Amino acid sequence: MEKLKFGRYDAACFSSFTGYAMCSLSIPITLVAMGKELNFPLDRGGMAAGGVLHLIRSISIVAALMICGLIAGRIGKRRSMGMCMLCMGTGILLCSLAPSYAWLLPCLLLAGFGEGICEGMATPFVQDLHSDAPERYVNIAHSFWSIGIGICVLGAGGLLTLGVSWRVIMGGIGLLAAMTSVLFLWKENPQKKYPEQPSASDLPEIWHLTGNIFRTPRFWLHCLAMFMGAGAEFCLTFWAAAYLQLTFQASAWIAGLGTAAIALGMFVGRNIFGYIAREDNLLRILFCAASATIPLTLLLAFVTPEFLPSRTLLFLLLTVLLVLCGIGIAPYWPTLQVYSVRNMPELDSTLMYIYLSAVGIPGCGFFTWLVGVLGNRFGLQGAFFLLPVTLAGYILVLCFDRQFHKKNRPPV
Repeated sequence: MEKLKFGRYDAACFSSFTGYAMCSLSIPITLVAMGKELNFPLDRGGMAAGGVLHLIRSISIVAALMICGLIAGRIGKRRSMGMCMLCMGTGILLCSLAPSYAWLLPCLLLAGFGEGICEGMATPFVQDLHSDAPERYVNIAHSFWSIGIGICVLGAGGLLTLGVSWRVIMGGIGLLAAMTSVLFLWKENPQKKYPEQPSASDLPEIWHLTGNIFRTPRFWLHCLAMFMGAGAEFCLTFWAAAYLQLTFQASAWIAGLGTAAIALGMFVGRNIFGYIAREDNLLRILFCAASATIPLTLLLAFVTPEFLPSRTLLFLLLTVLLVLCGIGIAPYWPTLQVYSVRNMPELDSTLMYIYLSAVGIPGCGFFTWLVGVLGNRFGLQGAFFLLPVTLAGYILVLCFDRQFHKKNRPPV
């Protein structure tokens, strides 16, 4: 097995995933405190408003995804990554100054635009950097999303518990994310330049390549799987802190530990899957991970404050479940993207990564919003039953894709 090799641009990409995660999670981890100050308290009917914040952000991300291929074709992936981190960090920094709920929306549009470019470019950025074994490096790079989650929820949760304003926390996160742009934009070493691969830089070429992708039925199957898998992954990450606070009366610090447990599981899972991933076992990884996560999410939804007599044992059980869920959901996004590109090599890989992400982001926003709506009606504990249902749908799509692939495999 060939040894993994990392350099400056690996560090830049790892930092971008970390900063992206911190910006993304800065809203849910401070959501309870933010809701109280900006007049949409979650415990008094404000859960849907909280879900709308991510829905608005998702709209901006998708809009950016639709044009990020054109941007990268004109200025290159390296500069695109640097500029997107500046937009992302600035948007979150401005959120920290919000005097009202309405102020958050345009700020999240700016942050979401940067996140959309990052979402669309980060994976092909890694693929160009390691074209010999992208399935390994992509999973490892995506694991740093989990590092960002851990830093955000533990740091922010601890600071909130100590009484630090959510504004200070979000401002710090935005500043750190913006600083990440330096790793991409700083003058290159002439001996170790980023290996920019040519990509479509004009609309007619992009339209032609896009038409090829959209006319491929299997691509739409993978889009459906991406929509469901991304929704299940982000629902758990977005709502876990609020779930622990509202259902189990946990402090912001304990709630942060719960989300950090998911992040730890995702980090471990993505590194494990990155190490074992091969071109011929990607579907098996996806199917096994999703199947194992269904009973875990069911148990998570069934646990109540009275489930165990000891509060310590109760939170220990919840932590273990969240870690295991994190491992289970780890491959849904990166492994499915690589699996899609590997199995449809005739299609443009950069645009494939972009369009799959463009479907995954609305999946995150839709299911996050839906959990908020169901939470208002049935409580967050009842809303969490949506997770195993979504995962069951994800498995069905994977099974159908396997059958479709068998039927359409050319004769040897």
